[in-house]
Amino acid sequence: MVQTPMTRERLFALREEIARLEGSSVAAARQEALAGENGHGKRKESHRLPLGVPALDGALEGGLPLDGICEIRSQLMRDAPVVTGFALALAALLQRKADEDRSPVLWISDPVTSMETGIPYAPGLADFGLRPERFLHAAPRRLEEALWLAETAVESGAFLVSILEVKGNPAQFGLTESRRLSLRAKAAGRPLLVLRQSAQEEASSAAFRFLLEPAPAAIRFLPDRSMLGGSIGNPVFRLTLEKSRNPAPLSLFLEWNSHDRQFFSVDKPEHARVPLKRAAHSGPRLSAPADRPDRPAEMGPVLAFDQAS
Repeated sequence: MVQTPMTRERLFALREEIARLEGSSVAAARQEALAGENGHGKRKESHRLPLGVPALDGALEGGLPLDGICEIRSQLMRDAPVVTGFALALAALLQRKADEDRSPVLWISDPVTSMETGIPYAPGLADFGLRPERFLHAAPRRLEEALWLAETAVESGAFLVSILEVKGNPAQFGLTESRRLSLRAKAAGRPLLVLRQSAQEEASSAAFRFLLEPAPAAIRFLPDRSMLGGSIGNPVFRLTLEKSRNPAPLSLFLEWNSHDRQFFSVDKPEHARVPLKRAAHSGPRLSAPADRPDRPAEMGPVLAFDQAS
């Protein structure tokens, strides 16, 4: 669409006012506005990471942005491993796509979340598709220190991806802090994943927000395509895209193959591994004891004695 001079001036004025409110200079705002136009009024697309699922990549406008914030949240604390697993899968996929980039992955956990979910385990990271030698874990003592570390790590550009894990919706991490992290990630051209464990939806500067829920895993298949009874296959995530430019909500099942380090779309989990209705011990039940003791006698009246001097 061709812009008239008056429309362009109004657009510049609006961007300058936004830049003034955010503390940026007017000249930088005008320069950014001019640089964002590419001849025909089209903005230059930022670098993105395709996830390999056409429906999801289409909703993400090409893939996960590598110069901004993406939020991944769970509704309940018991679903925290699902959010953790999905974030680790994204980090492993990024390591695969950027194999020539030797930058490590940084995982930052606030103290409350670390007590609830634990800390990363190196052999488990390797089994999930990550390279432990390129993985760093930080455990700040306070949430303010975790936010400062995340901002510094993203601004430095020394990490392939920074992951910040936060429990709930703390007052110390609001829209202002989210906006500051977004500006740092945009300037450095590095991604930041914010994991909201047991959190509610709230306003943020994240480009996209995912809601992760557990889904039943399929039974493992043998090379002849027969099912191995009693086995558990690749992990499956139920993903809902809550925040995006796509007006229609998107919900789908994703299976993560740690060997190939690749996502696969699952229309409906078939041959799911469902819990069997049996006791924890598969052997025969124990017979009732014949010489069990009698029930204890009822307590008599209790008297309160005066405390001895």
